[in-house]
Parts: sequence; structure tokens; C-alpha cells
Amino acid sequence: MGDLSEPPTRNARFVLGCIGIGLIAGLLSGLFGVGGGTVIVPLLVLLMSFDQRLAAGTSLAAIVPTATVGVISYALHGSVAWIPALILAAGAVVGAQIGSWLLPRTPITALRWGFVGFLSVVIVSLFLVIPSRDADLPLTIITILGLVVLGLVTGTLAGLLGVGGGIIVVPALMLIFGTSDLIAKGTSLLMMIPTAISGTVGNIRRRNVDLFAAALIGVAACTTTAIGAWIATIVDPFLGNVLFAIFIAVIAVQMALRAIRGRKPKN
Repeated sequence: MGDLSEPPTRNARFVLGCIGIGLIAGLLSGLFGVGGGTVIVPLLVLLMSFDQRLAAGTSLAAIVPTATVGVISYALHGSVAWIPALILAAGAVVGAQIGSWLLPRTPITALRWGFVGFLSVVIVSLFLVIPSRDADLPLTIITILGLVVLGLVTGTLAGLLGVGGGIIVVPALMLIFGTSDLIAKGTSLLMMIPTAISGTVGNIRRRNVDLFAAALIGVAACTTTAIGAWIATIVDPFLGNVLFAIFIAVIAVQMALRAIRGRKPKN
């Protein structure tokens, strides 16, 4: 039947574990403009014995309040491009459906290696292009079309690989669209909210989310997301790029390990 494994007993360790995961995820979410799923999912699996799919669904639900606080924090500094974020979100929602359709038809191992290659290029680029804090994201016909394409690509990869949108959108907005690092992060967080809500509704219908754990993680993350966003505004853009490159490198290593495991013959 493919039933999901049950999460651990809701004891003090469970509650404290979820709170700890939320505190870490919130800090990284605010600092890098990502949803935090790249941290929440593996920690739920490794530390809390969650099933992989249940961990992904729980993470997506926890991202909603986390990203909301992050958007507010960046908006207070004027670092959110509202209309571009909605364009990205619309593209991502459609792209996620495309990714879900392609999932059973595409060799995931090859996709993972391709994504590792993409992240490697991003890491190198982050040391070559330092974003200006004054750079904006003006809307032109070309920019709008580019945002739609970026949203579609982001949503498709999310559907195929289960990666969050921020890991793609933030570097793309900085390196391709020339926006400041702060606007890229604030816009990325706003884009995630409708996408995460849509995904969470579907996960609830499929009983693929632990709402109690998601609430603990989300509330805890909200307490540190603003701190991460504040740190992002005071660090030098180059240092911000270095920190983001390290974060991406960790994600790339995780993806490479999954690709290597995926190539091992099953007994």
C-alpha cells in the first residue's frame, strides 16, 4: 500500500527536536532567502525518524509562516519586488505540475547530476559577480518573459527533485537579472508563500503532512527568520555571496550523494 511511516511519539524530545529544527531553518531562511526545506527535510528524516515524503510535506507546511515573516522583514527594508514575485509564483505553480508529470518519465539520477553541475556554476559565479545593493528589478517585456521562464524552470525542478525555489531563484535574480542580493532574497521568499500553500493543501488531502510538527517548526522558525534577514542587511555583499556559496555547496554535496546512491544496483 506504500503507507507512510508514523512519526515518533509526541513526547518532550519530539517537541524540542522540532523547535530546534525550526530555529536553525528560520535563521538560514532569513539569511539566504530560501524556504528552509533543504534543512528541515534531512533533519526530520535523520533526527526525528520521519518518512522522506512525510518530512517533505511537513517542511512545506512549515515554510508558509517562515517565509511570511521573512517577507515582512525584507519588506521593512524595501527589499521585496512584489509583482515579479507573483509572476515567479505563477510560473512555479505551473512548473510544479510539469515536474510532477515528468517525474515518472525522467531519469532522476541524470537530473540530479545536472542540477549539481548547475549549482557548481552558480558557486563560481557568486565569486565573480558581486551584486549592488542599489540594483532594482525593473519590469520590461523581456524581464517579464524571463521571470515567467524562471518560474517555470524553478517549479519544474521542484516537482522533479523536491528542491526549494530559493536555491534557484536567488542566484538567478542576482546573476541573470542583476538585482541586489537583498531584493533577490525578499522576492524569493514572497514567491514561496502561494506555492507552499498550494502544495500544503494537496499534502493535507493526501495525509502527507504532520501539522503538529509543522506548527512547532514554523513557529520556532518565525523567531529566528527576522534575525537572519537582519544579518543579511548588515553583512557585506561579498561576504553574503561567500556564505551563500557555502550553503549551496552543502546542497550540491547532498544532491551528488543522492545521485551516487541512485546509481547503485539494487539487490
